Amino acid sequence: MEDSAESTRWLLLVCQLPAQPAYERVKLHRRLQAIGAVAVKKTVYALPATDQSLEDFLWTAKEVDAAGGEALVCEARLLEGISDAQLRASFGAARDADYHALAEQVAALTPARGSKRGASALTASAARSALPRFRRRLGEITELDFFGANGRAAAEAALSELEGRLMQTEQRAPESAAPSLRTLKELRGKRWVTRRGVHVDRIACAWLIRKFIDPAARFKFVAASGYEPKRDELRFDMADAEYTHRGEQCSFEVLLAEIGLRDPALRALAEIVHDLDLKDERFGRGETEGVRQVLDGITLATDDDEKRLERGGALFDDLYRSLQRKSARQKPSRGR
Repeated sequence: MEDSAESTRWLLLVCQLPAQPAYERVKLHRRLQAIGAVAVKKTVYALPATDQSLEDFLWTAKEVDAAGGEALVCEARLLEGISDAQLRASFGAARDADYHALAEQVAALTPARGSKRGASALTASAARSALPRFRRRLGEITELDFFGANGRAAAEAALSELEGRLMQTEQRAPESAAPSLRTLKELRGKRWVTRRGVHVDRIACAWLIRKFIDPAARFKFVAASGYEPKRDELRFDMADAEYTHRGEQCSFEVLLAEIGLRDPALRALAEIVHDLDLKDERFGRGETEGVRQVLDGITLATDDDEKRLERGGALFDDLYRSLQRKSARQKPSRGR
């Protein structure tokens, strides 16, 4: 028996279904896969003892009962037949298989270095369409990776490689479309001009400006077209602006590239803003819909653009902190 200090608390689902109809067994198998359970014995399945695991097993037990079977959920310590370490290894093996399958799918759509432009473009187009699905799948596997499977690092590396290749493709825009590079010092003390009725991209850009460029930045809100900028004014997210949409990038992405910050949390934030603004679901991050609803609530609550920036800025402050912590937690962990 293992040292109790190293033992894991387990929940067990003991269940049995009638022989017919056969599809109920298939349904149960898929359900157990979806919640990350592994088999201990033929009709006994395990999860680490957490509130979420308990809820998942209780719902599964109800489904078994509804199908005419029998189910029992209990908390257990492993004493004989299988050790905690062996069961944790079973979870690791299951997640490693999931990570490996995802990494192979990602690699199959990653444009090869030095490939012909036509073939590369076709591959990049398919990869962009698949990227939200890959991201969601990585998130699903990570949610079920209770013990830090070794395969996660390879899956994340494959996805990062794909994203990097796609980013290189997107940044191959005509030089005339790119803003002139300025230092942060040159960007401070400017008055920033944008369209009235600020929403997603403009609120995010204003937050980025005040957070990382100039805490004392002033903003001016004008008509969507026909505005002639004055001296020491910079425009964003409007016609003929210095910082606005470029290729398949939203204004926030363009401005972020301009200031040159390589921050995983800011990159994640840019992906959320991109999907909200361009509505192409390229990145498919789980936080996107919630951010959309809060921003919609802010714009419904007030027509005052300064108040929208203030309230939206508080939202992006909190979201940035959350993404920073999530990014730190998602650094590849060593297997146990």
